[in-house]
Amino acid sequence: MGEPLVDRFARVHRDLRISLTDRCSLRCTYCMPEQGNEWLARQSILTLDEIVEIATVAAAAGITTFRLTGGEPLLRTDLVEIVRRLAAIESPDGPIEIAMTTNGIRLPEVLPDLVAAGLARLNISLDTLDRERFRALTRRDRLDDVLDGVRAAQASGLRPLKINAVAMRGVNDDELADLVAFAVAHDAQMRFIEQMPLDAGHTWDRSSMVTREEILEALSARWSLDPVPGRGGAPAERWRLDGGPHTVGVIASVTAPFCGACDRMRLTADGQLRNCLFSIDEYDLLPVLRSEMSPGARAERIDRVLRNCIAGKKAGHAIDDPGFLQPARGMNAIGG
Repeated sequence: MGEPLVDRFARVHRDLRISLTDRCSLRCTYCMPEQGNEWLARQSILTLDEIVEIATVAAAAGITTFRLTGGEPLLRTDLVEIVRRLAAIESPDGPIEIAMTTNGIRLPEVLPDLVAAGLARLNISLDTLDRERFRALTRRDRLDDVLDGVRAAQASGLRPLKINAVAMRGVNDDELADLVAFAVAHDAQMRFIEQMPLDAGHTWDRSSMVTREEILEALSARWSLDPVPGRGGAPAERWRLDGGPHTVGVIASVTAPFCGACDRMRLTADGQLRNCLFSIDEYDLLPVLRSEMSPGARAERIDRVLRNCIAGKKAGHAIDDPGFLQPARGMNAIGG
């Protein structure tokens, strides 16, 4: 224990994505079906203490960022306490940073307490500014609630504030520039994500995906785009808009993957470790967490599972390989 989490390609892992639930207040078409979802059994969902136990071991192994995801993390009634407990953990390199990805619904009522508990960064998902499109895409009429969440985030002072959108052909590809302008008006960074094969229905089609180059071409009609150097292990490439200070990012996981610099691992809401979003293999922590072992023995076993997970990480996600298999879980069950 205590050694960094380094895989066989010399990638040092610093970021743990923790899914808190597979449930969500929306039903985005690229994530889950509208009906008939097979939710994780409630008894399999990690408790607050179990999340903290895993996170403490991960921090000792060099993890410096915990990003809370789902499903929708704001559905966890103990979310504020989760943030407070995680923020109190220290890694060998100092305090842990707590980030969260959310659809923004309920942010106005809970964000002040989350910030007080230690939340440091926030990403809000927003794929369209058009009410009818939003309703068709999410199968819920909640655009006003999401926009209220964006305004609450802007007022909170959390920076950088990021707004994420999945770019989809024939769905929102005609409002990419409008989304950027909206983000700029709310002192946020817009980030576009290439649609990935992670829908529960396994209906992903490359031809419906708007590529990095198409996104940049659309934005170049309104702004000059200057590359921001020093990407490091970040998933998004960034460009300054008309020289700055505002920027836009593109996460081109399909056409320009960043696997070579990936420093992330994932923990599902039911205690499965994953070394890649597209991984077929999972490493089960529940038997360890719910065993009769002493706390010290459990910590050693958790550390071993973390290292086994990283040791099995491949060089890349292999979406372009003929033998690529889409994960059985949808995005909501893996964790965004």
